[in-house]
Amino acid sequence: MVKQARAVRTREALIGSAAEIFHREGFTVASLTTISAQAGVSSGALHFHFASKDALAGAVEEAALARLRAVTEGWPRGADGCLQHLVDVTHGLARGLREDVVLRAGFELSGDAARPPHADLRAHWRRWVEESVALAGVAGELLPEVAPEDAVSAVVAATVGFEVLGARDAAWLAPRTVTRFWELLLPRLAAVRVLEVLAASGSRAVAAADAVRGEAGEVRDAVPEGRS
Repeated sequence: MVKQARAVRTREALIGSAAEIFHREGFTVASLTTISAQAGVSSGALHFHFASKDALAGAVEEAALARLRAVTEGWPRGADGCLQHLVDVTHGLARGLREDVVLRAGFELSGDAARPPHADLRAHWRRWVEESVALAGVAGELLPEVAPEDAVSAVVAATVGFEVLGARDAAWLAPRTVTRFWELLLPRLAAVRVLEVLAASGSRAVAAADAVRGEAGEVRDAVPEGRS
């Protein structure tokens, strides 16, 4: 049991280390030696878990896909409506890309021309946006003249663009950037009765999640060094 838990920790450490190196150096340049050294494990341990760099990159993508699903499925689709849910999740995605190197590296690996994606996060995100816009249409939340496919193209192009640009400039993933995007798009997208109650900056659920994260950060900061 102890060995199994140690093996799980080693695998997770290697995935986290690989995500950081892939993000910083790119898949082609990244070396397994650097990854294992940063994870604090031997090269032998790395090869025990992953037969190749591509296999390790695939594991990073799978871990990132699990995180993406947590973002898309973690927000309750409740009384605020389908479009508000879409807005909230895009804020959640931007936050995840800012704070979670595994999620960020997974998206980058999905768009890396040097290798075929193992788990295409961008394709998964597009499918989720398509489903969300379709639900908004069924609920009567879209303007009559809005073609759902056009709405999907706008949202996916913008959010994936933020992801790409955010790799070098975090301002593209800032809440203000996402809010301004929605302030621009929602009047062209949402039915009048819906637009009046939509919050481009995110609903109360987003604000509550931010508050919880802020409190957790304060608690971590208060823990003396060397203790957990």
